[in-house]
Amino acid sequence: MIRILNQLRALSRKAFSKRYLLYTNVAISFSLSGVGDIIEQHYEIYTGTLECWDRQRTHQMSISGLTVGVFCHNWYNFMDRKFPGRTLRVVLKKVLIDQAIASPIVIFMFFATLGVLRKASVDETIQEMKDKFVRLYTAEWVVWPPAQLFNFYLLPTKYRVLYDNTISLGYDVYTSYVINEKIDHSQDNNSNSS
Repeated sequence: MIRILNQLRALSRKAFSKRYLLYTNVAISFSLSGVGDIIEQHYEIYTGTLECWDRQRTHQMSISGLTVGVFCHNWYNFMDRKFPGRTLRVVLKKVLIDQAIASPIVIFMFFATLGVLRKASVDETIQEMKDKFVRLYTAEWVVWPPAQLFNFYLLPTKYRVLYDNTISLGYDVYTSYVINEKIDHSQDNNSNSS
């Protein structure tokens, strides 16, 4: 047992070392975005709104997590270089900047990545963002400020994406639901033609 723990400790040190941290962060983001979608799909199957597991959808959500993982890795490094320290003032500044700048970028990246993977037109992707952005961004303001207070105040930079994705697992379930929800625009088209 001690041997296994020592091997895990060595693996963790290597994975979170400067040399491998980007790969680790991307793998975590890729994996947990997929897990969040799998959980959401199983809920949809359970409630009868989805017939069976859509592997392609999970793959697409995972790839979106990959793109966001690269961004978050670089974002947290940038934030700690630009705003060093852990005073309350610095932490609050980081939380506000994170919400005002990074959150919209991450949501845009999700939509853009999914648009490319789904071979959607630019107009379709823009329409989907118009339909769903506000709901996701509002949820971001509920979930992330308290989570990021903890993240920026207590955790070293190298563990931020892991923590972010652990919290994000629940948020990814909601994101998967919102992003994959079908919006009916037939009412919009009928009212525009009258």
